[in-house]
Amino acid sequence: MLSNIFTVGFLVSLFASTVRLATPILLPALGQIYTQRAGVLNLGVEGTMTMGAVTGFAAAFMTGSLWAGVLAGILTGVLWSTVMAWLSVTMRANQVIAGTALNILGGGAAVYLYRVIFGIQSLPPQVEPFAAVHVPVLSSIPVIGPIFFQHNILVYLSYLMAIVTWFILEKTTFGLKIKAVGENPRATDSKGISVAKTRYAAVLIGGAYAGAAGAFMSTAYMNLFTEDIISGRGFIAVSVVIFARFMPFRAIWGALLFGFATALQMRLQALGINIANQLMLMLPYVLTILALVTASRKAEFPSAYTVPYSRLER
Repeated sequence: MLSNIFTVGFLVSLFASTVRLATPILLPALGQIYTQRAGVLNLGVEGTMTMGAVTGFAAAFMTGSLWAGVLAGILTGVLWSTVMAWLSVTMRANQVIAGTALNILGGGAAVYLYRVIFGIQSLPPQVEPFAAVHVPVLSSIPVIGPIFFQHNILVYLSYLMAIVTWFILEKTTFGLKIKAVGENPRATDSKGISVAKTRYAAVLIGGAYAGAAGAFMSTAYMNLFTEDIISGRGFIAVSVVIFARFMPFRAIWGALLFGFATALQMRLQALGINIANQLMLMLPYVLTILALVTASRKAEFPSAYTVPYSRLER
């Protein structure tokens, strides 16, 4: 068995899958860095991703355009997150309860929408996935090329978005506003900056990223929609934010860690390793728990984290 694992072919396939499987975790994690830096904890990421997956798949299937599917997923993520923004910012509801409710609603609504559009079929409809884009010269490098430079365009864009996210949060006025409302919303309000508008924007941006990740799952990874297509990736993305201490580049490492765990359990099952299937499926979630236990002790949460703001209260 070990002779099958410690081979160049196995390791290259494992690490290439790690890079690809990190994408639907990295994207929503980057979006949640905006949201949580603004002081809002959105636990509804799972439901948002599921809604993005079903609308993205439906749009891609009906139009024949994968990019239409991605756009539909993003728009759905924004619209779905508007509900979370309204509950947490305007209504000042408990953010944990609101997010949990939206997860349950999102899962049910996605399945209902799928059955309304496609009905119940013996063979689920599929779409042609995004083709792999081989980066000139770099993709030809032995070992390194197949791992990093032979993926579809959405994989490359997800890692590019980590740079964009860092730049916006660290180098722009908008990023400064987001961090300010998360640390001291009252002082920010006194400077004429709308806490509500800034938090709304942060939550909606987080929704856009989550919707894009959902569309990735249904149009670029599985190429179809199933009820359990997200399988806890939304919750893992939230944990990656804590693991990364709200820093985009650290989020890449966190996403790669969980991508590696998922890829490893899939490869070991394919080799027929003599370990219970249920134990292998637990691996990414066990890592999630361990990461939260260890990293949360060192994470510095925004001072107004999960705390609703009202200028009428002192």
